[in-house]
Amino acid sequence: MSGFAPLTDEERAVYEWQIWVPEFGEAGQEKLKNASVLISRCGGLGSVVAYELAAAGIGKLVIAHAGNVKPSDLNRQLLMTHDWLGKPRVESAERRLKELNPRLEIVAVPENISEQNAEQLVNQVDLIVDCAPLFPERYAMNRQAVLQKKPLVECAMYDLEAQLTTFIPGQTGCLACLYPHDPPAWKREFPVFGAVSGTVGCMAAMEAIKVISGLGETLANQLLMFDLRDMTFQRNRILRRTDCAVCGV
Repeated sequence: MSGFAPLTDEERAVYEWQIWVPEFGEAGQEKLKNASVLISRCGGLGSVVAYELAAAGIGKLVIAHAGNVKPSDLNRQLLMTHDWLGKPRVESAERRLKELNPRLEIVAVPENISEQNAEQLVNQVDLIVDCAPLFPERYAMNRQAVLQKKPLVECAMYDLEAQLTTFIPGQTGCLACLYPHDPPAWKREFPVFGAVSGTVGCMAAMEAIKVISGLGETLANQLLMFDLRDMTFQRNRILRRTDCAVCGV
């Protein structure tokens, strides 16, 4: 977003309770208002990330997702509704987000991220949240995040398991350090509960809020993994690979 816009009285009223959070305050809320975020896919993860960021008062969302709403989307893609079956996903997402936050600027892109459009999309924003299921799309975003020096919040889930981390160019490694090669077992369709994607989606939104506002400690250099079958959580350190083809020095 161009320039710096202070909070209005309406925004102070809407975000009053989170402005009360210590070390966040009105200054943190103004950072959110003046920030922009790219979300790859508005599916099970991206729907929740977008909704929570819209609710928190982010200024601009760029949402990229091709295709129309299908019945199987409705168990987890919370920006999709039954009356929108057969219609574009990004239009449903834009409609629902505007109902929640009419002040929000939305760029709805009816395409999945690829090598052809990643540069232009990443160039529009301050931060990326990667909610894409397939690695070619994720690698395209990762390369542009490194080249354009934009933070990338990376999240994924499978079954009842999920993982989350944050890559900050110049301070951490990147997605290619964690996954140098496209994992052959990674599939487009897989078992999942909406509550699992919703859990990690909320956490990814909070991670984006922290990166933008400077609140708390992020997951930079740390991979958070959890299994909701038994509610176990663990963190593993991510090392930057000096031979990484994307961010290696």
